[in-house]
Amino acid sequence: MQQRRAEQSRREIIRLCHAGLDSRALRIEIMKRLRIVIPLDVSFFATADPATLLFTGAVVDDILIHATPQFLENEFLQTDVNKLAWMARSNTPVINLVQATQGELERSQRYREILAPLSLGDELRAALITGGTCWGFMCLHRDHSSPHFTLTEAAYLARLTPHVAEGLRSALLLESTTGATLPDEPGLLLLAEDLSVVAITPAAERWLAEVAEADWPGKQAVPYAVSAVVGRMLALEQGGNGQSDLIPRVRLHTASGHWLVLHASRLSATGQIAVIFEVARPAEIAPLIMQVYDLSKREGEIMQHVVRGLSTAEISEMLHISPDTVQDHLKAVFEKAGVRSRRELVGNLFAQQYQPRIEAGRGLDTNGWFTS
Repeated sequence: MQQRRAEQSRREIIRLCHAGLDSRALRIEIMKRLRIVIPLDVSFFATADPATLLFTGAVVDDILIHATPQFLENEFLQTDVNKLAWMARSNTPVINLVQATQGELERSQRYREILAPLSLGDELRAALITGGTCWGFMCLHRDHSSPHFTLTEAAYLARLTPHVAEGLRSALLLESTTGATLPDEPGLLLLAEDLSVVAITPAAERWLAEVAEADWPGKQAVPYAVSAVVGRMLALEQGGNGQSDLIPRVRLHTASGHWLVLHASRLSATGQIAVIFEVARPAEIAPLIMQVYDLSKREGEIMQHVVRGLSTAEISEMLHISPDTVQDHLKAVFEKAGVRSRRELVGNLFAQQYQPRIEAGRGLDTNGWFTS
């Protein structure tokens, strides 16, 4: 590794992570710079829901797209080394396959059944973590005839991962609503065991277009967010495979800036897989927004009370802290959210979740949410 070039690329990648790029553009630009320092042949770069560690989208080379079903089966249903969910919760966020198998790649089922048939050799994986929260994953691959990834290259990537994770987190703050009219009613997608589409409602069709990235459709049956949530469901059916505490549900930001929830279940009558698309309610996205803004637990509590319209005095009484302390926390919330007032803070959340539905003339149901 040429040190001067490596340092220049490192600084450029860190700069990109704070350059205000959207998530997809950021991932594409990072991979361009990373290839200068760490030679590789193909790559997979995904965003993830921090709560469930499921993919919400991916920038991926064609050769890997065609192997998506096998990779998902390996990740969710098989026992193997360097599982992404394990890496996100371990003290080893970056590791290559050669190191994990002690130089015997054939010990990995992923290598034997997927990588070797694709003429790929070593694989370097990274969980992208900042502040204890995982925002995505990176898988770098080399041709079977290329040298293995070195410990120096793995260490270089490890130094970058907190910055890249911060870039992915920050990108969510930049993706605002476009004003596009989208369905409020849930969408239903029925899949066969091989993830081929059996049936789809009009609402689900529109939501699918919203969650798809540029590598879909045409190259795989369903977008990565759908594949991942189904994979997690199948893993739970088979006893969890080390993921029993992670549910088959994912929250993601759509192309037009709306928050969406996907969850999967098995239809007992037919054996088909049902994937439900629903607009995320405030209670579902509040924890994620707290993570996106990097709020502390107390700051998150205060933000939620502000959104409910409580005054400083009311928040002070409810949380048993002084009004001055409330104001100090509010200042921190404003700074992290990039706003200057309560009105602007509430306005940002209002614009994303409420305004489009009010303008569409939606009423409220008995639970206080918009009717379809």
